Amino acid sequence: MGKNRLLLDSGLTALAPAIWGSTYLVTTQLLPPDRPLLAATVRALPAGLVLLALGRVLPTGLWWWRALVLGTLNIGAFFFLLFVAAYHLPGGVAALVGSVQPVLVLFFAALLLRDRVTPVHLVACVLSFGGVALLVLKSTAKLDLVGVAAALGGAVCMAAGIVLTKRWKRPVGVLLFTGWQLTAGGLVLLPVLLLVEGLPTTITTTNALGFGYLIVFGSLFGYSIWFRGTDRLPAIAMSFLGFVSPIVATVLGYVFLTQKLTIVQLLGALILIGAIALVQFNAVKQQTTAVGPLPGEPSIKV
Repeated sequence: MGKNRLLLDSGLTALAPAIWGSTYLVTTQLLPPDRPLLAATVRALPAGLVLLALGRVLPTGLWWWRALVLGTLNIGAFFFLLFVAAYHLPGGVAALVGSVQPVLVLFFAALLLRDRVTPVHLVACVLSFGGVALLVLKSTAKLDLVGVAAALGGAVCMAAGIVLTKRWKRPVGVLLFTGWQLTAGGLVLLPVLLLVEGLPTTITTTNALGFGYLIVFGSLFGYSIWFRGTDRLPAIAMSFLGFVSPIVATVLGYVFLTQKLTIVQLLGALILIGAIALVQFNAVKQQTTAVGPLPGEPSIKV
């Protein structure tokens, strides 16, 4: 029963990065050009306020600053850096730089969660880096220092956010917890948006559709199932599920942008899928030999 539950949780949680894999397509095709702060703020704040209105509970005590820290790492800073990378880099380069995230998670989890780094984890990290390179990196890809720095910063934020979310454990239901973070992240971004970019003078129907998609699917749905998974899955397993994003991004580029899909890219996708599966099944193996409840089983409200 425990094995099946862990694999089902992995499958459900993987839906979040699958949705996020469409971010590059939506950003470049539907959103206003060169407005990363606007894109990040609109994606976060409305969704967070909706969930807060539904939950009607604010953080208390330590959770005021914890919600701010997690909201900044998982949402505010991460969204901004993600959109900066999307505007400054080809999707392949951004994904390749972001593939250092599992290594960062291994480091943070060992430091803060006392998780054990195994040879399987190291092998999977090497496989994932190679798989991403084959999948998305082209010989014509151009490097942009701002974009590379943003992609690397985003990986650091997400890695730290995953580990701290798991370390602190959510004190409320997953929807309200998601609302806290989306609202905190959006409020961190809002004054920066007003100072740096300002509010837009016009929003087209196409822009509105793009923002609506990111709010409903990318934030409300995506982050709710992602934070649910944080309770139930090991930190390193969560991190490797993020590689579903470049796979989906590549498929969407092939379908909607008439991009070519080569044998090398297919090989990269297969390697990535293998690395993801390796880590998930290793987590199941470790769980069956561990003493104690499944991740997320202690009395945490769902």
